[in-house]
Amino acid sequence: MAIPSIAVRGQRSLLRQIREALAGGGPAQTRLDMVVRVIAGSMVAEVCSLYMRRASGELELFATEGLDVNAVHVTRLKLGEGLVGEIMRQGRPLNLADAPNHPAFSYRPETGEDPYHAFLGVPLLRGGRAIGVLVVQNRTERIYTDDEVEDLQIIAMVLAEMVAGGELVAEEALKGVELAPHRPERLKGAKFSDGVAYGVAVLHEQPVTPSQLLADDVVAEEERLTKAIAGLQAQVDVMIEGQHGLVEASYEVLDTYRMFAHDRGWNRSLLDAVRNGLTAEAAVERVRSEHRARLGQARDPYLRERLHDLEDLNDRLLRHLSGAGHVARDLPENAILIARNLGPADLLEYDRTKLRGLLLEEGSAASHAAIVARALDIPSVGRLPGLRDRVSEGDPVIVDAESGEAYLRPRPDVVAAIRTRIEVRAQRQAAFARLRDTPAFTRDGAKITLLMNAGLDVDLDILRETGAEGIGLFRTEFQFMVAEELPRLDAQTALYSRVLDAADGMPVTFRTLDLGGDKVLPYLEAEREDNPALGWRAIRMGLDRPALLRLQLRALIAAAKGRPLRIMFPLVTSVDEFRAARALVETEVAWAERRGRSAPERLDVGAMIEAPSLVWHLDALLPMTDFVSVGTNDLMQYIFAADRGNPRVADRYDPLSPPALRALEAIQVACAETGTPVSVCGEMAGRPLEAFALVALGFERLSMPPAGVGPVKQMVLSCDREAARRGVSSLLKTSAGSVRNEIETLARKLYLAI
Repeated sequence: MAIPSIAVRGQRSLLRQIREALAGGGPAQTRLDMVVRVIAGSMVAEVCSLYMRRASGELELFATEGLDVNAVHVTRLKLGEGLVGEIMRQGRPLNLADAPNHPAFSYRPETGEDPYHAFLGVPLLRGGRAIGVLVVQNRTERIYTDDEVEDLQIIAMVLAEMVAGGELVAEEALKGVELAPHRPERLKGAKFSDGVAYGVAVLHEQPVTPSQLLADDVVAEEERLTKAIAGLQAQVDVMIEGQHGLVEASYEVLDTYRMFAHDRGWNRSLLDAVRNGLTAEAAVERVRSEHRARLGQARDPYLRERLHDLEDLNDRLLRHLSGAGHVARDLPENAILIARNLGPADLLEYDRTKLRGLLLEEGSAASHAAIVARALDIPSVGRLPGLRDRVSEGDPVIVDAESGEAYLRPRPDVVAAIRTRIEVRAQRQAAFARLRDTPAFTRDGAKITLLMNAGLDVDLDILRETGAEGIGLFRTEFQFMVAEELPRLDAQTALYSRVLDAADGMPVTFRTLDLGGDKVLPYLEAEREDNPALGWRAIRMGLDRPALLRLQLRALIAAAKGRPLRIMFPLVTSVDEFRAARALVETEVAWAERRGRSAPERLDVGAMIEAPSLVWHLDALLPMTDFVSVGTNDLMQYIFAADRGNPRVADRYDPLSPPALRALEAIQVACAETGTPVSVCGEMAGRPLEAFALVALGFERLSMPPAGVGPVKQMVLSCDREAARRGVSSLLKTSAGSVRNEIETLARKLYLAI
């Protein structure tokens, strides 16, 4: 509903009067007193008061018209104390007809507010954080109109920016006012990628900051905003049509984007803010702050997730208004990237040599941003609630991915301690480097083959450095996920050739496309699924789209050029699926031979054991395979029926528990009996304690992230496998939900280096 023209004129007039009051010069307190006087007169209020939040958390009365002036800089309220404290706590307006009878009312006799009943207070929001409260009051009992609430919110937004810019409050007085987070904070999250880092905060896709708040030409601003909204809507529609899109954005997220982009209420709020005298950019920030304040307090996780959708939508709209596209960031030498969430392509766009760490509000250890961070050996901590609102660009930041914590603006003693830990880790890394060429034999002479997981070009550069004996899992889908269109045959062949060249004779196992689920490509049509982790993904997609799978197989065979080739199919759930997939390989080999092209010198075709169904059908599967590999990430989530990407249930199971270890033992025993080579390529293989359990179960081939090779090799060299086997075997007979503590105790008794 459009705001009546008379209200628009009143709003513009008030903003103009505030400008004139500021232009009058004089002491800051005098100008501040003039501003509250102008607001009171314009809104026909008998009282107008401005409270600011001190660094202590208290709210201090900074100016008033109507209350006792002797209370200015004297009256203070704690967060949540009184009506003003309640507004600050909730971050939203409070409109009361009879304030003294409200249960949160706190009487302060020095203010002289006894006769006033009608009360309207709104927070001063800046970047979604409340930095103060603006209040108007009247003697008569009444509820302020929606237009009056809207007017006061607009004024509060303008005042917040003026205070932050030093236009309203003296610099000396601002020293104790918390305009932006500045106190040391420690946030507890979840470890995504191991390591420790210290550096300065760099905000991912830092929003465009409005340079001007008040519009000079309202009609022109409305035209700019309308055009930008139309451009945004068209962009989101194109995403849905599959012609362009965000890497890793699921169709559910894109549908939500489209719903919000076309939402009449959101569009109307933006246009109303412009019609009230704000620039288009300021209107976006005003609506953004309102959403943050309202949805940020929501207990419903779905509503809180929608806030992040709106944040991204607002950022996109600001970029449309500025005309700025993506520009490569010039990072400081010790950058810590701060984001709500990331796709794998987002992380790859940053300079790897300068990126020291990653902090995320959301995500999971199984997300692809986390996988890429591990591949790049970038310490990462995620699931840090409120991170973006608690850190500013350039803040000193610590990423402690050993404990799953983040330190914002840390104290000097914390910085000194973390620097010591970084030095110790560097010494450990140097020790691992010295072991690079040492074969991984246990103390009792068992050879353990340590391989590396890969999926990026950058992985190839460090293959030799890690001391790995080959690539046990090359994830081929990353090339597809970072491309704007389906990679052609020659592009795929070139990548696979580079991988084999870099391996220089060492074994490489290529996993065919593991797409679907949360890995949706913008250029492939996909239907929304209620449970994508159990839906159309991996080998199921490949068999249903044989042209896609055959193109990849053709590229792999061409890349081999007479060299050995190992191909592995993901998420095989039945023997029939593997038989059909292997038949496609044979078809492509025959196709190449008919054209006189070199067949692989040796071709091994294997299956990933990730579905529990295969654990009970190994007698039929293993004779058909040349090798198998256990994908513990998916296998564990399916065994325990807990989505590893869902933070609410991802920690509901422990792979070091009897059900998980017994399943792994059954796989190893079946493979040993049939002589089928078997490896473990999940995250479990790259953690020394879990790798110790795998070695004790009899596994001799482990594939892991690059950073895990050194620590696991050190563990292997200190391990007596037979003693480990006896100890873990006895633990499998326990009925406990987890035997992690017992395995840690066993490792200490055996003097393992973990």
